[in-house]
Amino acid sequence: MRFDLEVIPHWIKPGSRVLDLGCGDGELLQKLQNDKQVNGLGIEIDEEQITACIGKGLNIVEQDLNKGLANFQDDSFDIVVMAHALQTLHDPHVVIDEMLRVGKECIVTFPNFAHWSCRLHLNTKGRMPVSKFMPYSWYDTPNIHFCTVKDFEVLCAENAIKVLSSTVVSHDSSESFLGALLPNLFGVTAVYHISR
Repeated sequence: MRFDLEVIPHWIKPGSRVLDLGCGDGELLQKLQNDKQVNGLGIEIDEEQITACIGKGLNIVEQDLNKGLANFQDDSFDIVVMAHALQTLHDPHVVIDEMLRVGKECIVTFPNFAHWSCRLHLNTKGRMPVSKFMPYSWYDTPNIHFCTVKDFEVLCAENAIKVLSSTVVSHDSSESFLGALLPNLFGVTAVYHISR
């Protein structure tokens, strides 16, 4: 399991109502149901991933996040999670607003495109980096908005979003001293727990 997905359960109370946006194959949702006894619902658009979720016995809705969350009422969930999908959305700020409308609290994870290795690669090679962590070329990547830790914090400040907790994960899938000290430079993946 990706380390950002291992961090998320620490911020979720047992028995919570959880909405997992872009839930993929349901790995996180299944862990939350098994370990935290959450009442969970996943949203996914990819048919193969939906089939995997159904095979695990998870509640899943096929839905395009770019079309919003109008089918959910205000405060329908205790926690709304969106792991590694923010950068793929057409209007990520609109989806974050919708997350905060339907959930009392939210958890968002995203790749930090200001990590030192990305900066070095761009500076020395003059090309967008391709790595095990981000294995796409610039022309076939699902990532359409490249966000950094600082960018996300500015978005939160401009939109009166409270950051309850945050951490970054390094290449070796752990939290590090340098990541805590300089998250925008040493964090590969950012993990934010937010609310209004």
